[in-house]
Amino acid sequence: MATATQQRGTHSRRAHASRPSGGALPVDTVARAALAAIVFGALVVIGIWWKNTLGIVGTDQWLTNAGRITGLLAGYTAPVLLLLMARIPLLEHEIGSDRLARWHAMGGRYMVGLVTAHVLSVIWGYALTDHTNVVGEGVTMVLTFPDMIKASIGTVLIFATGIFSARAARRKLSYDTWYYLHLATYLAIALGFEHQLTNGADLGSGIGRLFWYALYVGTAGVLGWFRLLRPALQDRRHQLRVAEVRPEGPGTVSLFLTGRHLDELGAEAGQFFRLQFLAPGLRFAANPYSLSAPPTAQYLRFTVKDLGGHSAAVAHLKSGTKVRAEGPYGAFTERRRRSRQVLLLAAGVGITPLRALFETLPARPGELTLLYRASREEDVLFHRELVAIAQSRGARLQFLVGPRSEVGDPLEPATLNRLVPGLARHDVFLCGPDPMMESAVAALTAAGVPRRRIHHESFSF
Repeated sequence: MATATQQRGTHSRRAHASRPSGGALPVDTVARAALAAIVFGALVVIGIWWKNTLGIVGTDQWLTNAGRITGLLAGYTAPVLLLLMARIPLLEHEIGSDRLARWHAMGGRYMVGLVTAHVLSVIWGYALTDHTNVVGEGVTMVLTFPDMIKASIGTVLIFATGIFSARAARRKLSYDTWYYLHLATYLAIALGFEHQLTNGADLGSGIGRLFWYALYVGTAGVLGWFRLLRPALQDRRHQLRVAEVRPEGPGTVSLFLTGRHLDELGAEAGQFFRLQFLAPGLRFAANPYSLSAPPTAQYLRFTVKDLGGHSAAVAHLKSGTKVRAEGPYGAFTERRRRSRQVLLLAAGVGITPLRALFETLPARPGELTLLYRASREEDVLFHRELVAIAQSRGARLQFLVGPRSEVGDPLEPATLNRLVPGLARHDVFLCGPDPMMESAVAALTAAGVPRRRIHHESFSF
C-alpha cells in the first residue's frame, strides 16, 4: 500500500542551535582559484610557444605551429587532469569529488581533441614541407623520429581511455574495470612526457624546460603523497577493521569499522571514504562509501546496497577483516549551508549521507525537514532512527512510500512547494539515483530555489 507519512518532532533541550555554517572562505573561492590557476598555466604554455616562435610563413608552417601549440597544451592538460584526481584534501573538501570528476571528464575531452589536432596538423605540415603524402610522412615520423614509437603507444592509450570513458561505454563497464583501464593513462602520460622532452624544441633550454619539469615532477610528487604515502601512513595509524556487518533491508547492510585514533580523521557527516577490504577478491579496488551516521571516536558506520561486484561482497565480510580507508573526502557537509532552513531530499539508499546530516545539521525546531522517497516499505532504511532523530530535534520527517501512480510525483515544483512551505528560502541537500537527482534539481530550480543552494554529490563514474 502506498503511504505518505509525516513525523513532526517535539523540541528537545538537546536540539542544535540554528546557524548557517561555512568556513571563513566564501563558497567557491577555492574552485575559482583552481580554475584561475589552470588558465594561468595554459597562458604560460602559450607564452613559451610564442617566445620560441620567430615567425610563421606559408601553409606548412601554420600547420606545423598549430601542431606545436596543440601538443604543448595537450602536454599541459595531462598533469592537470591527474592533479584534479589526486585527492588533494583542500580540493576534495572545498570543491567536492563529483565536481572535480566533472572537470576531469571535460578536460579529458579537451585533451583528446588537442592530441588529435596535434597529430594531424604536425603530420600534414611536415608532409607539405617535405613534398610527400600524409600517410608516408606519418610512417616516416613514427619510425625515424626519436621516441615517436613510445609517443604513438601513449596516443593510442589516450584514445582508448577516451572511448571507454564515453557515457555509452561506461554503462557497460563495472567500476573496477573502468578504474583499471584508467590506470593506463599514467603510462600514456609518462610516454608523452619523454616524447616532449626529446622532440619539444618549444620547451627551450631555460625557464620553459624548468616549468615543464616542475609541472611533471611536482605532479608525480603530489600523486605519490596523496595517493600512496599518505593513505599508507593513515592505514598504519588507524588500523581499521570490520567490527560488524548488520542487515538493514533487502540487499543492504551497515558496515561498522573500528580502529585507533578515529577522532583524528576529522571526518564530518555527509563525507565519504574510499574503502579497500583486505579480503579475497577485494584487495585491489577502493570504492567510495558514505558515512551513514556521524563519526565517533569508537566507530565509523557505512551503509552499502548490493549493486554488484564490490558492494555485493561487503555483506559477506567477516569481523576482523582489515580495511584500508582513504579519506575523508567530499564537500557534501554542513559547510555548504547558507540558509537557516534546510531540506534534505533522499531517495532509496541515497538516505545514507542524509541520515548523518539529519542528526548533526544545526537547526532550531521547524527549520529542518527530511523528505524520504522509496518505492516499497521494505526499502525504507533507518525508519526508527529517523523517527527518533526527528522527535529529539523537533524536525519534520515525511516518508513518501509507494509507486508513483499512487503517491504522485514528489519531484514536481507544485508538490515540493506544498510539502515544504517556503521552499525557495531553503538550502537543499539531495541524494539518490542520478535520474532522481537530475529531476530534483530541475524541479527545485523551477520551484524558486537558487541553484547555489542546491547541494549534491555523486559517485558515478
